Amino acid sequence: MSKEPILRIGTRGSALALAQAQEVRAGLASAHGLDAESIEVVAISTSGDRIQDRSLAEVGGKGLFTREIEEQLLDGRIDIAVHSSKDMPTILPAGLHLSAFLLREDPRDVFIGRAATRIEDLSPGAVVGTSSLRRRALLLRARPDLKVVEFRGNVQTRLRKLDEGVAEATLLAAAGLNRLGLMRREWTPLDPGSFPPAPAQGAIGVESRMGDARIASLLARVNHHETERAIACERAFLAGLAGSCRTPIAGYATIHGETLSFHGLIVTPDGRSAHAVQGKGVPAEAEAVGRDAAERVRAAAGPEFFRSWG
Repeated sequence: MSKEPILRIGTRGSALALAQAQEVRAGLASAHGLDAESIEVVAISTSGDRIQDRSLAEVGGKGLFTREIEEQLLDGRIDIAVHSSKDMPTILPAGLHLSAFLLREDPRDVFIGRAATRIEDLSPGAVVGTSSLRRRALLLRARPDLKVVEFRGNVQTRLRKLDEGVAEATLLAAAGLNRLGLMRREWTPLDPGSFPPAPAQGAIGVESRMGDARIASLLARVNHHETERAIACERAFLAGLAGSCRTPIAGYATIHGETLSFHGLIVTPDGRSAHAVQGKGVPAEAEAVGRDAAERVRAAAGPEFFRSWG
């Protein structure tokens, strides 16, 4: 008879999600001297994966990628859940928390064109595919002449759509391309200073039940504290702006020694109006830095800016 697994990891069933879960599995096995086979990975279908014909903003936002997984976490069918941290709502179900983060991958977006290698090189009126309101807004901010179309699906699906000529270019996260071994030299990573990433982009987050001492002990050995602080800052910024899939918000925190630096940006969906904000503090005050940046950029933008998002 097969042995009962000592840990069950829940995740979405896409190739990228499974690669992330395997990364957590390998890290836990190595940190605790365990046989990786004693840790089970459970693929769970989510509403966000099943609904492909509409934008996330139309059908419920980020929670569509986490709801079914969190239900199994709460009722004990799985022990931890592994997520792309940028997909996580700022408010989690009662009893759950983000308890560990792996070392952050490259947080940048990557421009992938069929012919062009830069956004600037696209022909006037070129069609660009993306399902991200942030990417859409930043593209239109740089090139208001572009036509941006909905581009849902996993990484491989979006690349296939590009090859089929549905669009002339698309934007994807460097982290996902790297984790899947798909990054190509001719694709162009975008400078986070001018094209900032989504809050928490590139970070694998582990969600668990509050008060579970056994799981907390296991996760403590794989948690990357610098990533944890940076993500805390970015998520505090997002929460301070009531960020959802309907709001184009970018935010990126970096830590060098005892200095945490933050760059945030809010943009209207049409890219015509934007407000940037900078923040700085010590890593231990990461959440306070993010909250303060949100308050300052909200005050600078004024209530009409946010009402215009609809």
